[in-house]
Amino acid sequence: MVRTRPILWGAARARRVDRGLLVLLLTFVLLLPLLTPRLYATDSVQYYVYLRSLAFDRDLDFTNEYARFHELNPDSGIAGALLPRQDRTTGELFNIDPHTHKPINVAPVGSAILWAPAFALAHLVVLLANVGGAAIPADGFSTPYIAAICLASALYGLGGLLLCYRIARRYSGVWAATAATIVCWLASPLLFYMYISPPWSHTGGLFMVALFVWYWLRTRPQCSLGQWLWLGLIGGLMVMSREQLGLFLLLPALEALTNYWRLLRTRQWTAISRLFAVHAAFLVVFVVALAPQLLAYITLNGHIGPSEVVLAKLRKVPPDPYAHGFLGSGHFWDTLVDPRPSPATGRWFAHGAFLWTPVWALALAGLPLLWRRDRLLLALLGVALFAQVWVNGRFGTTWHLSGAFGFRRLIEASPVFVLGLALLIERLRLPRGAWTLLGALLIAWNIGLIFQWTVLGTADKELRRGLVWETMLRHQLSLPIKASQKLPQLLFDRDTFYENKPAQ
Repeated sequence: MVRTRPILWGAARARRVDRGLLVLLLTFVLLLPLLTPRLYATDSVQYYVYLRSLAFDRDLDFTNEYARFHELNPDSGIAGALLPRQDRTTGELFNIDPHTHKPINVAPVGSAILWAPAFALAHLVVLLANVGGAAIPADGFSTPYIAAICLASALYGLGGLLLCYRIARRYSGVWAATAATIVCWLASPLLFYMYISPPWSHTGGLFMVALFVWYWLRTRPQCSLGQWLWLGLIGGLMVMSREQLGLFLLLPALEALTNYWRLLRTRQWTAISRLFAVHAAFLVVFVVALAPQLLAYITLNGHIGPSEVVLAKLRKVPPDPYAHGFLGSGHFWDTLVDPRPSPATGRWFAHGAFLWTPVWALALAGLPLLWRRDRLLLALLGVALFAQVWVNGRFGTTWHLSGAFGFRRLIEASPVFVLGLALLIERLRLPRGAWTLLGALLIAWNIGLIFQWTVLGTADKELRRGLVWETMLRHQLSLPIKASQKLPQLLFDRDTFYENKPAQ
């Protein structure tokens, strides 16, 4: 009898371990060898230089950072897009803010903040290694720094997925939530931005959105003052990751309006005053949390607000009689599916989130199943997702995201997609084998596109302009043969696939 209790306690503890979380962790570890620590593209560089410049130069003048990254990767486009230059004929300045005379940086500071612990740890490792004679440049440009922030990006993606799973588990079982999370992960651009091109803002943004939604759901319907303060802090970090993620603040904001309306109808003035007080405290913490971004705006742009480069994308809407817009978003419906012949490729159905990532359409079909469980939550999540699609369609010149893999601006809406797919799996109750087969096909579709983007040079150039179905489908069907031919490179020498090599 003495040995029985520890055994029974251990068995009970094992039963309490969430198998879905274990599956997600194992999948992440198995895919970790795909992580490619490289920083080269103009967007990635802009996210990172905040960290490097503040740590080593104590300023926000990125001239030397842009010059160094251009030197490391001359074909990355940094020279034309970021390096300050002057036209010899007209004297016009390019890539310099006219108000502050500093090099432009349109990226928000949130990614740099999220990467800061990994960056600091990498710097400490470099210093300790150099004490032992390693002679690694402790300058913020060498491989350990880049590898650290890339690994951090992957870990933030994992954290976001685990939170998406926990959100789905509130309304579905382990199998449905696990399957939905894995398929929405591996069959979407998130896979690419977690492992193939990690130093972007999407994994950090996903983590912050998932944390915000999870914590908000956890504290509903009665949120204490302390919980509102935490929600304000999380919300500030979320907005600093990507400005458009601030639209997820509509979730608690619209719910608060329904609460005010309910209290007003019953004339509960004391409760209204308490609610107003905690909401005011939330706003104070939210603004304080935004302070790093506000200071960066003033320093770089001369005003509180995004760069004129970003604002111009929202204002400039080229005339397009064939665009499918909605409520001021010129390409709202095109963001989901654009059936018109693409100006870049001349092909039909060349752009659209549901074409690149069909699992999102499937997930959206499952979201209305929340109606019987929580109608208000269904409406709020629908508004939040609508807002993300709306703002992408509002970017008149870049709504199609040509030049980037997939419709990356919807990655941060993964909590909504995972929940919708989990509800659909739970409701339909198809055999698990059928769901496994469908999930495998969706994942194979996405992996095929990633393979074409990264490995097949001709298809890569085509995909950057849009989906060319004849060529793309042919490559998809021949993927197993071509992948087997390039297996040694895929496993041990992926750098050979890149025109811009990782920095050494």
